[in-house]
Amino acid sequence: MTEAEKSWDGHRKRLREKFMKSGLKGFNDYEIVELLLTLGRSRSDCKQQAKEAIKRFKTLRGVLEAPPEELQKISGIGPHGAFGIGLVQEVAREYLKEGLLKGPICRSSKEVFDYLSHSMRGLKKETFKVMFLDAQNRVIEAEDLFEGTLTASAIYPREVIRSAIKYNAASLVFAHNHPSGNPQPSDNDKEITRDLVFATSIMQIEVLDHIIVGDNRYFSFADEGLIKEYQLDSLNLKKEITFKREFDSM
Repeated sequence: MTEAEKSWDGHRKRLREKFMKSGLKGFNDYEIVELLLTLGRSRSDCKQQAKEAIKRFKTLRGVLEAPPEELQKISGIGPHGAFGIGLVQEVAREYLKEGLLKGPICRSSKEVFDYLSHSMRGLKKETFKVMFLDAQNRVIEAEDLFEGTLTASAIYPREVIRSAIKYNAASLVFAHNHPSGNPQPSDNDKEITRDLVFATSIMQIEVLDHIIVGDNRYFSFADEGLIKEYQLDSLNLKKEITFKREFDSM
């Protein structure tokens, strides 16, 4: 082993010992990235690449969410270097999803967002996800149902209902991302949500929330009172339909 190899090998060892002793407390962001890079590049110095990654993507979060092809544009990282960063992202997604699957998740929209932020933020296309819950508000499954530019004509309530019946879901949480980073709902988002609340209510399946994921922030239809508003609209509409049928039958 050369003197240079001994030097960075000792440096990496000290970083790992520091982590084992006190976690990430006291670590610089580039040192965290450096540790992750060493998972795929065990026999080379990663400090410079780690510093360059922080410089290019601004923050630790930015590095963790960077697409592999963008990470590999940094000289010296390559596919093996990007492995560690991609690995921690996937582990985080599975960890958060497993946590959702073990217990009730609808205590707050923030809990749902904590999971969704890892699985949806940074996507280049709008993706519509449905979380299927049982009667105790525990997640049965989470599924991406639609992708692309989401419009009322592109979201099919019958597909949502079909999947809800397949999972025997008692309630649903909808979510989709805004690649622009701005989570404020469009008129079309509101129209889609209203239609879905009405369609699922016919099947006696409750919509608990629709969350729009932006860049480090989110919009919750339930928190803003819109889900209740749409549920009342749905109830009134069903009453009108029932009344009309009774009147027409007279």
